[in-house]
Amino acid sequence: MLRSHNTIAKMSGASEKNLQLTQTLIPLHRLAHSRTGDKGNASNISLIAYKPEFFSLLVAQVTEENVRELFRHRNPSSVRRYVLPKLGAMNFVLEDVLDGGVNDSLNLDSHGKTLSFLLLSMKIEVPEELLHLLSSEKGI
Repeated sequence: MLRSHNTIAKMSGASEKNLQLTQTLIPLHRLAHSRTGDKGNASNISLIAYKPEFFSLLVAQVTEENVRELFRHRNPSSVRRYVLPKLGAMNFVLEDVLDGGVNDSLNLDSHGKTLSFLLLSMKIEVPEELLHLLSSEKGI
């Protein structure tokens, strides 16, 4: 686990206080699970938080821009995110990432089912006070 320190400066009157917040980089698969579907040349990737406490972290850090960057090697023409707060989930639609789709692609994964694993490998910063909520499985 990688740790980073963010310093937040707070002004209270004439004095300045520095507050240290420790965050740890954690792969998404520790915070959420995912499913992938396809329609033509588009891939739908859902991301569902394991716990409600993780959902705001996912919304803040798993953005359209970050997902586009993660999938840049697939050259998506667009990435759209749909936030489903009552489900603690998000759905991403990545256009033109399946090499033409099931009928046109010679790709071994023409349905794009493995793309969810790539998303789940993304690392996000988790505040130290939420680390105790993570699964204690070894090697994850």
